[in-house]
Amino acid sequence: MKKFKPISTKGLKTYPLRERKSKVLVQDFAGLPEKGGSMRGFLDSLPDILAAKDLKAVAGAIVAAHKGGKTIALGIGAHVIKVGLGPVIIDLMERGVVSSIAMNGACVVHDFETAYAGTTSEDVDSELGKGAFGMAEETGRLLNKAIKKGAKKGLGRAVGEMIARSKFPHKDCSVLAAAFRHGIPATVHVAIGTDILHIHPSMDGRATGEATTVDFKLFASVVAALEGGVYLNIGSAVILPEVFLKALTLVRNLGHEVNDFTTVNMDFIQHYRPLTNVVRRPTMGGGRGFRLTGHHEIMVPLLYAAVIEGM
Repeated sequence: MKKFKPISTKGLKTYPLRERKSKVLVQDFAGLPEKGGSMRGFLDSLPDILAAKDLKAVAGAIVAAHKGGKTIALGIGAHVIKVGLGPVIIDLMERGVVSSIAMNGACVVHDFETAYAGTTSEDVDSELGKGAFGMAEETGRLLNKAIKKGAKKGLGRAVGEMIARSKFPHKDCSVLAAAFRHGIPATVHVAIGTDILHIHPSMDGRATGEATTVDFKLFASVVAALEGGVYLNIGSAVILPEVFLKALTLVRNLGHEVNDFTTVNMDFIQHYRPLTNVVRRPTMGGGRGFRLTGHHEIMVPLLYAAVIEGM
């Protein structure tokens, strides 16, 4: 029988991030409406039927939770960052609407690259065949260094602080840096081997595991405070729905009352886990679960506009 040994990443060939062809540029990111502008007429004109009715109900739940001082927790997949929605999320943080943000490991990559280079989302199809996919030198080195240095603080806090204290030219577009500046919990939930960071020689499995464990416990404290609040899962089909369900059973087991709250899954395709672990199961004993289907780059700004108008 052939014996296998763990592969060594020593000698990995990397390249400068700014020399890589990327598909997303920071100048294409979402803008924010002019202050004083209004979408009320447009939103009121939407039919009070099916998805439009749900959109209004979700916006109403967020506004009610915000006015009542309740927790509004946001969970996102990497596509939310890649389609330029960072400015929208940051604005909701600055307005005090979003209480916390949870993300998968790929979000960290795109958030960092946006801040560092003003561009992200490499062309995987063209790079994979020659073994160059994920080989941006700064992405692996600087992120793994930050995680190792700040593991005890949690992965989200470690990376957010690194970006916030940096001289990166586009750090104002970083969701993690904004969360650090505003003292908002930002948690990153990593599955080892899923992110390009993990193939770089600077990857420290012990530090990454410790950092994401700290973040899970912090996220659980957010979930423990969701009574009367809102949890939105946007664009994570597997990782965050599973993490959310485990955090919810943990805090209920510890005696926290989390029954009457609103959950929302937003994605361009409705998958099994988000529908089961976010929309249906958590609200079986009370509360409401919603699904909003559509492209993030359209649906998230639309919901944002509805919330701002409602406030």
